[in-house]
Order: sequence, then C-alpha cells, then structure tokens
Amino acid sequence: MLPTGLLVLRHALLRRPCLPRAPYSVQGGPSMEKPVEARIRAKLEQALAPVHLEVIDDSHMHAVPRGSETHFRVVVASGRFEGLSLIHRHRLVNDILQEELAGPVHALSIQAKTPQQWEKNPKPPQPPRCLGGSKHDPHVAGKAEKMA
Repeated sequence: MLPTGLLVLRHALLRRPCLPRAPYSVQGGPSMEKPVEARIRAKLEQALAPVHLEVIDDSHMHAVPRGSETHFRVVVASGRFEGLSLIHRHRLVNDILQEELAGPVHALSIQAKTPQQWEKNPKPPQPPRCLGGSKHDPHVAGKAEKMA
C-alpha cells in the first residue's frame, strides 16, 4: 500500500490531461494552461494574419517560478511585413503586444519575416542563452529553487 501522499500524487498525475508542449504553427490550437501565450498568439494571428506563427515560452530556461510566462520567442511570417525594415517589423509586433510587454512578459525575442523570406529559410533560430538569471547558473540555482 502506498502512503497517503503518494496516493494523492498518483491520482493527480493520472487525472492530469496530456497537452502538447511543443511549439506549433497557426494550425494548432492555443493551450488553456498558458493564458499569456494564448493571448500573444491570438493577438498576432488577428493583427498579422501570418502564414507561419510560433509562440515559444522559454520561461523554463530562466530563474523564474515554475509556471511563469515571462520569456517568449515569436517566429512570425506575414505579408504585413512587406516593405518594412527589420526594426519597423519589431516595432509593429511590440505595438501589438504592448499590454503583455507592460505586464507579465519580461523578455520577447522576435523573428519577423515576409512569406518569401520564410519560404527561403523556414528554420527558426535557437533560443538565446540567458546571461543573467539562468536556473543552470550555480549562483542563481538556490534562488530558483526557493521560488519554485
């Protein structure tokens, strides 16, 4: 017989829904577990009508409490970027997400391409290394454990 604590944990794990965690394109559905990610996705889909969109939550790679939605990467290809410089594309995305950037989102990495640029090079970049608060940094590890 399992101790009561383990029985409760086992029961909770068995009842937990299995939801996809990988990034997905516009064809996928938003996760109800991640309201900030879902809001970012919905706003970008509505404003940019992208041919490709990935909203990737990289918060788990940083020294933030478990479940935080604070660090994101956005990979977006949209016809709205035609004729815009890279800085103007980023400003457009930042304007669309100004509410999230003023609130829960601490860091946002943006890759904004036209559909033609996306067709030529559809590989999204690797996430940037965290230089100031990675939970893998021994100086921060204790802090991250306390916040979890």
